Amino acid sequence: MEQILMNLIAGAIGGNAAGKASPSFDLGTLGNTISGLVGGGVLGQLIPLLLPAISAAAQGGNLSIGGILTNLIAGGAGGAVLTAIIGALKNKAA
Repeated sequence: MEQILMNLIAGAIGGNAAGKASPSFDLGTLGNTISGLVGGGVLGQLIPLLLPAISAAAQGGNLSIGGILTNLIAGGAGGAVLTAIIGALKNKAA
């Protein structure tokens, strides 16, 4: 449960950072936050599937600093990427 929360929070931060960094991707604060939450949640769940060592540490209940940082980075990156994709599609459609 902690991993999902880390991914969601990092995703929201990453989504807002990506939106504010590039006005062409900005969806507004609420839009950036929502797309960041979704992106962070999705990518944050995929990374442990691709890296079994992180998944094993998480199931053991003893996440290391490396596992926590991986979750935060994956969540933030996922939020930023999804916000950028949605922002680009929104601008292309407009």
